[in-house]
Order: sequence, then C-alpha cells, then structure tokens
Amino acid sequence: MKVLYSCLSQSWGGMEMFTIDAVLLLLKRNIKTELICYPESKIENEAKQKGIITHAVKANGYFEPSAVFKIKKILNAGNFDLVHTQASKDLWSLVPALNLSSKKIPLIMTKQMGSFIVKKDYLHKRLYSRVDKAFAISKVIEKNLIETTPLSPDKITIIHNGVDINRFSPENKNRNKIRAEFNISENELLLGMTARFTPGKGHEEFLIAAKTISKQFNNVKFLFVGEPSRGEIEYAEKIYKLSKDYDLENKVIFTGFRSDIPDILAALDVFVFPSHAEAFGISLAEAMAAGKASVASGSDGPLDIIDDEVNGLFFETGNAEDLTNKLILLIKNPSLRSKLSEQARIKAVKDFDIEKLTDKAIAHYEKLIMQKRSLTI
Repeated sequence: MKVLYSCLSQSWGGMEMFTIDAVLLLLKRNIKTELICYPESKIENEAKQKGIITHAVKANGYFEPSAVFKIKKILNAGNFDLVHTQASKDLWSLVPALNLSSKKIPLIMTKQMGSFIVKKDYLHKRLYSRVDKAFAISKVIEKNLIETTPLSPDKITIIHNGVDINRFSPENKNRNKIRAEFNISENELLLGMTARFTPGKGHEEFLIAAKTISKQFNNVKFLFVGEPSRGEIEYAEKIYKLSKDYDLENKVIFTGFRSDIPDILAALDVFVFPSHAEAFGISLAEAMAAGKASVASGSDGPLDIIDDEVNGLFFETGNAEDLTNKLILLIKNPSLRSKLSEQARIKAVKDFDIEKLTDKAIAHYEKLIMQKRSLTI
C-alpha cells in the first residue's frame, strides 16, 4: 500500500503535529507514505527531520491552478493507492488534481476542526462527492460535518486523535524531574494546563481559580505550559499581566514551550483543561494517559474523553467559579484524585491508544482500496 498524505497548513498546532505522527505510524507499519505540505512551513521542516518524503506545494487560496497541476504531477508519478488529507481546505487542490489525473483511488478527509460555514451549494457538492470517507475526531465534529457539508452520514466515521500510551505511561516517568527544575517541593500540590496562548483556551478562568485557591491554601502552585503563536503576543502579555494583578507571581509558573510534555504531566497533581470550544482535546487525552486527575470544560470534544465523576470532572465551560470549586474538591480529597487518576489511565488505554486507532484507519484504507479496485475491473 502507498499513501499520499496532505496538510498544506502554514501553522504549527495540534493538526500539524498529528499529521506528522500519523505519517510516522503508517511508515512504521511498512506502508509507503509521502506528505504534501506547504514550502518552508514548520510541518515541512519537521517532516524532513524525521525522514518523511515531502512534496512542497504552495497553495495560499482555495483554488490555485499551479497547486492543482503540481499535485496532479505528484499523483501521476507516485502510483499511490490512496490519498488522505488532514485539512479540508486541501480538497480544493486535491480533488481537481485527482480528476485531471484520472486516478480512481480513494480520497479520505480527516475533519479536525468545526466550521460555521454551510457548504451545501453546487460547487461544494461537486467537491465533496469525490470524498470517499471522512474521519471525524469527535461526536461534535461528526455532527458539524453532517450539518455543514453535503457528506451523507454513512460516509462519516469517528476516529479520535490518539495518544502514544507508552510515552505517557506514569510508570516510565520521574515525578520529581520537573518539580526540581521549578523548585516545587513534594508537599506542594501542582495544578497545570498545557495550551497555546490564544483566546478561548481558558487561561483567564484558570488564573481566577488560582487567585481564589491561593488565598485558601498555602501549598498549591500553578503551571502554565505553552507559548503564543504568530499574532498572539498581545494576548500572552495580557495573561502575564493578569497574573501580576492577581498577586500570583510566587504561585504561578509560566514555562513557555516545552517538548517534554510527558515529564510535565508526571509532575502534576491535577490537570486543568479550561478550553471554551475544542474539537477533541488531545492534551486532555494525554493527561489521562499519564494517569492524571483532570478538570475539564464540559462541552464539545471533552465529552468524548471524560466520563464525569468516573475518570475526571467537568465544570461549566467559561465558569471560573465552578472550575474553582471542582479544583478545591480535588485539593481537599486525595482519595478522589487517586481514583480519578487510576480510571483516567484505564480509559486512555482503552479508547485513545494511537496504535489501535491507526489500525482502525488502515482497516478503512484497505476496504476503500478494494472497493475502488472492484469498480474499475
């Protein structure tokens, strides 16, 4: 089997990182896989560093003839069995290229983010008619696909973004490594979140909770992991200032970008996921794989991840007071933290193991390839 993957994004976030991981997992299974990506983008650089064969295609708009003809050339030269894109915008280049090349191979799209734009006009119907299967990363995305695209429900399958269960295993990590780095003693509780500094991730609510909690408990510190991307510096500065205004300088730690997330999670006592609207919530799944008691927004993607009061706690999205109360509940109740931690790991192993989810995707690949071949005989 030979697969052509696509992600023409110029950004660097969850979708782009997952694309790299997905390609590497296919290569690990001896499935020849190549990646179309934007020239000189972060994803192209990362892919090259990891030995992935890349094809640089410059596609800034929705339809660019130069991109279409370049992809057509790649398709004709590559003898691919299937095309899989992680970005729905890429369809504007992939579908015309497939049509021009006359390649009767399956086209799969993974929908990573929801859309508020209804795409059921004639042009979109033609575009999406070439999509053989859409993978939705959560129930809310499945619903969004049905509501906003011409895809029929039978073409949509939920396949969550996965986590490397072994990489995040609590048995393989040293809890004290990060705590020593930031001078956090063993008798201090550490609450933390990992997220890009961008509006809607819930940094404000977590800081409000930290302000209240710090007045009641002397042994609690708060870890904010992440950095702003292009155009988000102003928001990050607002968050730093808010921490000072709340007099939390001795309680809050801003780590900046970290590549050692498993070690970060190992150091935490409670993971906080206060995002307002998340298609899935891969960092929450990672925290559960690390065996962490978590408090998360009770909406959208997290509803697929946490079973409330079984392997985590929900709070009302955007409600800092409710978040504060749930965190205090866990601070006061170590036995509840322990129970949620144990069950979180069990849930992650069962439902979010990236190896199992990759096998599920490959099963769809094989089925679609066989169906296409039978139609051309």
